[in-house]
Amino acid sequence: MQRNVVETLVGAFVLIVALAFGWYAYTTTSIRGTRGAYELSARFDRADGLAIGTDVRVSGIKVGSVTAIALDPATFFAQVRFALRSDVKLPEDTVAEIAAEGLLGGRYLNINPGNADRVLAAGEAVKFTKSSADFMQMIGKFLFSASDDKSKTSTPQP
Repeated sequence: MQRNVVETLVGAFVLIVALAFGWYAYTTTSIRGTRGAYELSARFDRADGLAIGTDVRVSGIKVGSVTAIALDPATFFAQVRFALRSDVKLPEDTVAEIAAEGLLGGRYLNINPGNADRVLAAGEAVKFTKSSADFMQMIGKFLFSASDDKSKTSTPQP
């Protein structure tokens, strides 16, 4: 009988700890979504590294998250929808860019607000965008251009 009581208490403790971790994860991540949000969209020629739930930041501060990513079949651009907190109003000349947290880090949607007087309304699109840089492609270009330069400067044969 003593053993059953101990097992029940240990099981209850494990359940309470699991619920506490679940609550912590729910309150500190973007699982809840953005309350009082309004959605905007932006078109990129490439949306590498973005996923639903990716952070949207202004001046390094999270103000929303990506809600949808789709391919526009007519233009083959990546259509990205994102939700912002209701207290963040963006001017119409805002620039949205896909930025990296570091050389090998994750990506996020960085918003650079402009200075226009008119504010984007819910459902409108950010007109100015910058896509992500493909580091592997840039490294490949650098390596192959360096080897091409060496072959061009080699000694001519008689």
